[in-house]
Amino acid sequence: MPTVGLLHTVPALAATFDGMLAAASGSSGLSGLSGLSGSRLDREHVVDAWMLETAIREGVTPEVEARVASHLHHLAASGADAVLVTCSSIGEAAEAAALGLDIPVVRVDAAMAAEAVRLAGGLPAPHIAVLATNTATLGPTTRLLEREVAAQGSSATVAATVVEGAASARGAGDQQTHDRLIADAVRAADASVIVLAQASMAAAAEGAGVDVPVLTSPEGGVARLLESLTPPGPAAPADRANRSTPPGPGGPPPASLGGALPTTPAPAPTTTSTHPSDLAQHAVSDLPPHGDHP
Repeated sequence: MPTVGLLHTVPALAATFDGMLAAASGSSGLSGLSGLSGSRLDREHVVDAWMLETAIREGVTPEVEARVASHLHHLAASGADAVLVTCSSIGEAAEAAALGLDIPVVRVDAAMAAEAVRLAGGLPAPHIAVLATNTATLGPTTRLLEREVAAQGSSATVAATVVEGAASARGAGDQQTHDRLIADAVRAADASVIVLAQASMAAAAEGAGVDVPVLTSPEGGVARLLESLTPPGPAAPADRANRSTPPGPGGPPPASLGGALPTTPAPAPTTTSTHPSDLAQHAVSDLPPHGDHP
């Protein structure tokens, strides 16, 4: 039975992605993947809201980078065959940490970015509008799209905007206002393709009612995670490999990890270990001084 790990910074997304993977690992969900027909997935989730809170407040600091690395190494050591990182804000930190692992680490927004550039590339004056609800996501998502523009030889331009008030509404428990503000921003965007940068924005796309493609990340992220479980062939695509992110006009990526872990402890994450049927959540005990997993 293959095992997948998932690293989240938004607690509510653990159940969302677990449901998607549970459906995918049903009687026929994996039948189209070489070597996995008839398999079911075991899932292990790590939820650490501190990383996103810190990224919003201070940026992706060395402590956040090291915490990402610690979680990824923990999931790999726990037996994960591949890991999906569901937070776009820590995507570059995850790519950097993944260079030291021998399992695939998948950014949730990677497939979405590739599809956005592909769709925009066939249009005159192609322009991709990125919408996010917090500033921490703007740089990582913009740089990811610019990397895809270069890789595909596209002439598409990329611009990113924060949907003001959406994060505050969600934080206050007002999902309806959160979704309405995002839908309004989608309708106001002047673009060939619109990208919703965060997985938590996906539901808001349904009510936008626009004629241009509006892309969200969860389904593509799960599909790429499942693809990463197949045995690689001699000509495996480059996006299956763990690779670093070159800088682009979107700004410099986070500093390299250098193998260091935080010198001061961060709040302990919540880990949810799951089996194909039930999602059981339990709190992890306080981490040791360097943020290592027990």
